[in-house]
Amino acid sequence: MAVMTHAMLKGSNVPLDTAAVRAVLRWTPGPGVPDVDASALVLGPDGRCRSDEDFVFYNQPRHPSGLVRRLPKKRVADGLTDTVEADLGALDPSIDRVVLAASSDGGTFRSVTDLRIVLYDAAAAPERELALFDVTAETGEETAVICGELYRRGDGWKFRAVGQGYPTGLVGLATDFGISVDEDAEEPDGAPGTAAEAPADALAETAAVDAVEAGTGSAGHGDLDATVVHAPVPPVPAVPPMPDRAPSYGYPQPQVPGPGPAYGYPQPVHAGQGTEPVQEFRMPPMGPQFQNGRS
Repeated sequence: MAVMTHAMLKGSNVPLDTAAVRAVLRWTPGPGVPDVDASALVLGPDGRCRSDEDFVFYNQPRHPSGLVRRLPKKRVADGLTDTVEADLGALDPSIDRVVLAASSDGGTFRSVTDLRIVLYDAAAAPERELALFDVTAETGEETAVICGELYRRGDGWKFRAVGQGYPTGLVGLATDFGISVDEDAEEPDGAPGTAAEAPADALAETAAVDAVEAGTGSAGHGDLDATVVHAPVPPVPAVPPMPDRAPSYGYPQPQVPGPGPAYGYPQPVHAGQGTEPVQEFRMPPMGPQFQNGRS
C-alpha cells in the first residue's frame, strides 16, 4: 500500500515510526544561487552540544559515534542534494535531539528559492518518504537556517519543521548551541552567536511545546506546535492640526473685535457687541461769543 508523504507547515510535527532516517536538502543551482551545505547539531537535554564533536558539518562529516553523518553531495535530475543520516534508535539516551540545518556559501537564502528538506525512512527497502518541508527565507538576510529537528518523545522520535533563520551564518548558529569557534577562522558579517531570534527564547518555546506534548504543560495555551502569525501593528494616525477658530455648529462664538478707536468719533456697533443704541451725536454748546450776532 502506498504511503503519502506528509507535507509540513512551519512549526508542525510528525511522529516517526522508524529507527533510522535520511534528511535530504534539495535545491536548484544556477547563476546567483549560493551553494548550500547540510549540517547537524547533536544536543543534550539542555538544548546544547555537549562538545565540539557534536557538530557534524563539511569539515567534520561524522559524529564520533558514527550514528550521525553527512553524506557527499549529489546531482539529481531536478537539482543538487546534501544529506544527513541519523540512526535514531541507537543514539545514546543522553542525546535528546538532532538539529538539521543548512548554510549558504556565496550569498543569502534570498537567492535560494526552492530549498526543501525531505525526510526518508532509511531502514525501509526501498526507502520511503516520511515528510517534506519547503524552507523559505523570512527576511532574505539569512545565511544559515534550522530546517527541522529530530527529537525524542516518549519511547520514540518525532520530526518538527522549524525554518528559523540566522543572519550570522554557520558560525553564529554553531556558537548559539555551545560550539567553540576558532577565533582565527573567518567569520561572516555580524556578531557571532547572534541569531534572528534569541536562542534562549527559542529553547524556551521548544520546552513549552515539549511539556504540552508530554502532558505536563499547563492548559489554555492552545496548539503550541502551530505556526504563530504576528499581526502587524497598525500605524498611529496623524493628529490633524487644530483649527484657528472653533467651529460654529450652533455654539456661542467669541466676539470679533472691531476696528480700533477713531479718536473721539462715534463708532458703529458690530454684531455681537451689545444692543445699546448709539446716542445721537450733538455739537457742544457754543459760548455767547458765537451766538446770534457780534459782540
